[in-house]
Amino acid sequence: MQAIIKAGLPVSLVIAPVESAPGLAVAKELGVRTDILDPHMGGYAEKLVAMLEYSKIDILCLAGFMSLLPASVLGEFSGAILNIHPALLPKFGGQGMFGHHVHEAVVAAKETESGCTVHHVNEVYDQGGIILQKRCPVLPEDTPTTLAARVLQLEHHAYPEAIQMVAQAMHV
Repeated sequence: MQAIIKAGLPVSLVIAPVESAPGLAVAKELGVRTDILDPHMGGYAEKLVAMLEYSKIDILCLAGFMSLLPASVLGEFSGAILNIHPALLPKFGGQGMFGHHVHEAVVAAKETESGCTVHHVNEVYDQGGIILQKRCPVLPEDTPTTLAARVLQLEHHAYPEAIQMVAQAMHV
């Protein structure tokens, strides 16, 4: 999220499930409006759509969001919901494959290449259409931690680039 804001892309709202989410403090420091919405609360889908429509959101970017979005939200913002994944999908994706789990699996599989994928969000974890991938080598001496650091640098470039691609395609 911070990389998106620092890339100069217009971010009008950051939503988190709890006040203690690290991204909220960063967003506030950078002058972006924030709000709290717990995905496990009743009426979540309706409240989320209302917040996004009120804020005139064209593209919804997920970052660290660990739940599937409700079908009504997917339908309302079809083609305009993006997520980033720290691997080259379709490998190492799906439920439970996030953060260090991904990098541990990549290193354990002795992959020679990793990277990140920005993709459209649909009703299945990490299976929406791929927008952009950035690649890096997996070095023989890599640990999940060293690989994660290298992939994170790619993510900071890939997400803003993919958002711009989608915005241009949507003419927003």
